[in-house]
Amino acid sequence: MKALYRLAFFFLLLSLPFATHAQKKKSKAQLEKEKKENLTRIKEANKILQQTKKQKEASIGQLNAIKEKITVQKGVIQTVSKEITLIQSDVKTTEGMVRSLESDLENLKKEYASMVYAASKTANSYNKLMFLFAADSFNQFVRRMRYLQQYSEARKKQVEQINKAQDALNNQLAVLDSKKKQKQNLLNRQIQENKNLLSLKTQQDSVISNLSKQESNLKQEVAQRQKAVKKLDNLIADIVREEIARAARAAREAGRASSGSANKVTLTPEAALISSSFAGNKGRLAWPVERGFISQKFGRHNHPVLKGVVVENRGIDIQTSQGATARAIFEGKVLTVASVPGMNNIVMVQHGEYFTVYARLKSVNVTTGQTVKIKDVIGTVYTGADGTSELQFQVWKNNVNLNPETWLSHK
Repeated sequence: MKALYRLAFFFLLLSLPFATHAQKKKSKAQLEKEKKENLTRIKEANKILQQTKKQKEASIGQLNAIKEKITVQKGVIQTVSKEITLIQSDVKTTEGMVRSLESDLENLKKEYASMVYAASKTANSYNKLMFLFAADSFNQFVRRMRYLQQYSEARKKQVEQINKAQDALNNQLAVLDSKKKQKQNLLNRQIQENKNLLSLKTQQDSVISNLSKQESNLKQEVAQRQKAVKKLDNLIADIVREEIARAARAAREAGRASSGSANKVTLTPEAALISSSFAGNKGRLAWPVERGFISQKFGRHNHPVLKGVVVENRGIDIQTSQGATARAIFEGKVLTVASVPGMNNIVMVQHGEYFTVYARLKSVNVTTGQTVKIKDVIGTVYTGADGTSELQFQVWKNNVNLNPETWLSHK
């Protein structure tokens, strides 16, 4: 009866809520989430790329959009690889169940054959009666009667167990076949996604090649950008300095203690709460545009085309679609609305001792002194002649420039 016990144990295992099963379910849910996020990012990048392609000449904006698609495509391939690994684990587990069921079914059939053979010796009524009446006592007669009944019931149960084992085996074989098909589909998809990646890299090389022919124009653009950045830096520095001085005067007039520092804003109790809340939401702040990607990161880095040319970014550039609106990332007060050549319209919002800057705006929807809430529209992002719509976004703490990417939520 070993096979019977093993089979019962197998059915018990199937019914238990395995922790590993829960973990796999969680992994599958995470992979589905990654697939949806990648699909959304690809759609956004495609839309932005098409807008930059409307112009005949290649542009940095077009190159950035292709790079974003390459980054997302790599994520797609990685997700597919994870799915293949997960389904391969399922296939191995199911194959193990099938082998175990086949072994148990074979043992059950052998046990049943032995029972049938033993029963054949007492198959007729005469042999059964002889077995019963050969008892030495009435008690032994009763025990032999019960034995025959139990033996008959055991044979019926054995048949039931064989049928259950056969059904379980058929189910697992169907599951195994389904999982193998899923694996093959994923392998085919992986091949296709790798082809897509290769195609994108070819596009990237082509755009870089075309841009390299525009070296003089690109160098001129870099020079103009650096001038615009310097003007914006000077404007921000002046505004922050003025705010620090204004807050200190207001504190003295109100009889409140001043920080005594020329590099730090003296905060009112209300402003201190906003400042603390802003800091406490680091890494979770709303994006300044609803859709888009970071086309140029914070700090110093090599130009994407020009060799030996290093560019510096005080914030991050976020490339988005034409007509996109810029939004406040947190509640605060509009400190200034201005215009800077090369940066178009800019808006600076104060959040206690923190400041956020939104530059390269085509139009502005707020006024100086206005209070804004999270995701309130600041203005419309400017679209350049090359079809690129790009927002310059900065974060400051007093007069210290910070990396905005570390403050925004993961997209």
